[in-house]
Parts: sequence; C-alpha cells; structure tokens
Amino acid sequence: MSPGDTVGGSREEERLRFIEHKGHAILLFDLSNCGSKEMLMMLDQIKAFVERHPPGSLRILSDFTGTHIDKKIAQRAKEVLVLDRPYVKKAAWVGTEHLPHVFYENFKSFSQRELPTFTTREEAMDWLVSE
Repeated sequence: MSPGDTVGGSREEERLRFIEHKGHAILLFDLSNCGSKEMLMMLDQIKAFVERHPPGSLRILSDFTGTHIDKKIAQRAKEVLVLDRPYVKKAAWVGTEHLPHVFYENFKSFSQRELPTFTTREEAMDWLVSE
C-alpha cells in the first residue's frame, strides 16, 4: 500500500490509512473519538493490517484524541502492541492527555516499546521521519 491507501471503504477502515509526510509513508491509526465497541474493532483491524507488512518497515502515528480507554480496551491494546512490535520501525502517539497514566506505563512495559507522545500530529510526524 502507498500513502493515501486505506484498508477499504467504511468509516472504520478510513481510520487506518497511509499518509505522506516529508517523502515518508506514515501509517495513521485515527482512533480519535472512538467508542468502546469501535475501539475494540479497530484494534483487531490494526493487528491484521500491520501483519501484512515487512518487519521493521512501519512508521505509525496513533491519534487517541477524545477516546476513552477502559480496562477491556487497555488489555486488548497491550496484546496488539506486542504482536505488532516486529513490524514497527517507529511509533508515536498524540491525544493521550486523557489516557490514564497507569495504562500508558503498562502499555510501554508490557510491549517493551517506547511510545513517545506529542501534542500535535505535526510534531509526531516530524519525529517519525527524523533519523
């Protein structure tokens, strides 16, 4: 897939797409304003989508703006973070202001990944394409 490509045509699938920034493809997980049911469905789609790419090839931007994460979602997110780790070159998060700190620390610890957070998508994208 290339920048601008999505998984399919539904609203949920448009939330999972490649965007281009400074000549690099970034996989956007637009999880903003997701309800619990939609978030769980998105996590399954993310796992399946990421696994179709070569190991170490993806730059991923996850946007959690306005999303409420409960224990059930947090557990599934931890699983997905572990399973997609081999495919990720770099990952950055935005919109985590309302994410409970304990969940964020658990995500990092459980997945054994650095998950830097940024205030804006632009800042995150700049970091993702920096070497």
